[in-house]
Amino acid sequence: MLQPSTGGAADAAGVATPPAAAHLDALYEFDREPVTDDRLVGPGYFAGSFAGEHVAATEFVIGVTFVNWGASVIDIFLGLAVGNALAVLTWTLLCAPIAVETRLTLYWYLRSIGGPWLTVVYNLLNAVLFCILAGCMITVSASAARIPFGIAPQVHWYPTDPWFVLVVLVVGAVVVALAMAGFKRLAAFSSVCSPWMLLMFLAGALVAMPHLMAAAGVTKITTLADFFTVVGRVVWTGRTPDGSAPLGFWKIAAFAWICNLAMHGGLSDMALFRYARSARYGLFSAVGMFVGHYLAWMCAGMMGVGAALLVDAPLAGLDSGEVAYRTLGWAGILAVTAAGWTTSNPTLYRAGLALQAVTPNWSRARVTLVAGIATTLIACFPFVFTRLLDFVGWYGLLLAPAGAIVLTEHYLFPRIGLTRYWVQHQGKSLNVPALVAWVASVVMALVLERTGTVHLFYLFLPVYLLTALLYTGLAALSGARVPGPAGAVPVFTQRRVPQALPASAPAVPRPTPYLLGAFSL
Repeated sequence: MLQPSTGGAADAAGVATPPAAAHLDALYEFDREPVTDDRLVGPGYFAGSFAGEHVAATEFVIGVTFVNWGASVIDIFLGLAVGNALAVLTWTLLCAPIAVETRLTLYWYLRSIGGPWLTVVYNLLNAVLFCILAGCMITVSASAARIPFGIAPQVHWYPTDPWFVLVVLVVGAVVVALAMAGFKRLAAFSSVCSPWMLLMFLAGALVAMPHLMAAAGVTKITTLADFFTVVGRVVWTGRTPDGSAPLGFWKIAAFAWICNLAMHGGLSDMALFRYARSARYGLFSAVGMFVGHYLAWMCAGMMGVGAALLVDAPLAGLDSGEVAYRTLGWAGILAVTAAGWTTSNPTLYRAGLALQAVTPNWSRARVTLVAGIATTLIACFPFVFTRLLDFVGWYGLLLAPAGAIVLTEHYLFPRIGLTRYWVQHQGKSLNVPALVAWVASVVMALVLERTGTVHLFYLFLPVYLLTALLYTGLAALSGARVPGPAGAVPVFTQRRVPQALPASAPAVPRPTPYLLGAFSL
């Protein structure tokens, strides 16, 4: 079984720990062992974290994309409701229960199931993808921060202005510092920012409304039917700008479901829910889904069309910073900048945890610093921002099989007579059946998507099911039927003795951020 790591002022050879390293080690967050009961947190942390992460910079991008995809009013109001509800259920029924039971990150628990080498492969892939995604969010923040300095929009895959690079470096430094601070600091930061950002989305939609009404030929709105008339004529028209077929109800619902596939179906958010007192805390993901991926997406679409009408330019030619600035002025610039921070912070935090599992002698904070430097350098190149939605779809599909493998072995194996952690019991360094099932499911997804057989947004279900079935069958043939050693103790029961720590105030939303948001309006 895995043994908890130990820390101290000196290593085994008696070498003293430098003060800077000791400070980083003080940010330890149970990276390689279960969280102890004295470190569990209340619901306010999770509500704030989900609200901050999902009322964020990507909402400006995705909300506008729905307009360009030709979504109709029904697609938006009902399709998003269905997709977001499925996402909440996936967090609540799949991710949160196993996180609460094991109190481990996925990155470390996977080692008990897949062996050291599969863990190395997964965590490196996971960290690289999360760094790219976090870098994209830093780029979104920089798209707003560039405006006061007169820096032109960066529409190529490479930066065309050295001052833009400087802006990215400054934004990245803030993001890395917060990610190094750990989960509680991230949740506290999100709890402060998210109410204000939500007000910015609502204000932007209200500011855009007169321009939308004028374009729709409606003089006043007195009923909900009047509102639907305006947005149906101008915003969610059911038609694409180039005349191609619109995406439709089910594809939009599926996108809302798989938008965070790596986090819920792929179990990456075990890193967050391991601190939850109950698996029911998975329901707090609804705060992020229905405030961010529902209301904020709608507001962003209205803001985008309103900004395009104001500048008399195609919507596809405006970046997030320009949309926010045209509708909200300086408050919009601040909103997009902060929104990018609240998205990239937890993403970079996850990347640090992933790399922590393959750097046994480094603290999470130290690894996060290195990952943050790489992320900031990636953010200097806006190539990911221009293909964000394709990237989101594929990074979820690449990582989701790991979640299927872990859930299958943790819950299904004991019920069908197979042995948990059979690879570890038999001293193997690589779970070959897991690797084969993973690669086969991804190859199948690639073939189905490239041949046009199944749309990218629908591939989650066949990938998940194929991975689970293949892994179960191959594991049974490869040694999983052999019973484990008598008295073997699961890794998630090897818990450290709780230490007395000073109590901290709960990070619950307070009225101050709302007042600050109202003042900024």
